[in-house]
Amino acid sequence: EVRLVESGGGLVQPGGSLRLTCAASGFVFRNYAMTWIRQAPGKEIEWVSDINFMGDKTSYSDSVKGRFTISRDNAKSTLYLQLDSLKTDDAAMYYCSMGDRRSYFHYERGQGTQVTVST
Repeated sequence: EVRLVESGGGLVQPGGSLRLTCAASGFVFRNYAMTWIRQAPGKEIEWVSDINFMGDKTSYSDSVKGRFTISRDNAKSTLYLQLDSLKTDDAAMYYCSMGDRRSYFHYERGQGTQVTVST
C-alpha cells in the first residue's frame, strides 16, 4: 500500500522559512519522480515542484522559483521541500505525490501539511 506522510508545516511570518518532509513507503521510492503540490482554500490545486528519480533534475513553478528547494533522500525514501522567503500567497495545504508535473494526478497523495504565513 502506497503511503505518503507529509510533515513540517506550521505558522510562519512573511519572510520566514519552513522545511517540509514527505515520508514514503509501500513502493520503490527511488524509481519514481516526486512532486509537491499545494491547495489554498477556494483555489485549485497548484503544482509547485518536482524532482526526478535520481534527484539531479528539478523543476519549479514560476511562483516559487528561487525561494523553494526540492530534494530527496532515496536511502531514506524521503522527499523534502525547503520553503524560504515565504509570502502570504504561499499559505496552503502542501501535499507530496508520486510522479512529475505531467503525471502526479494519476497517483495518490498524502494527507498534507498546512503552511500558514501571517503576521
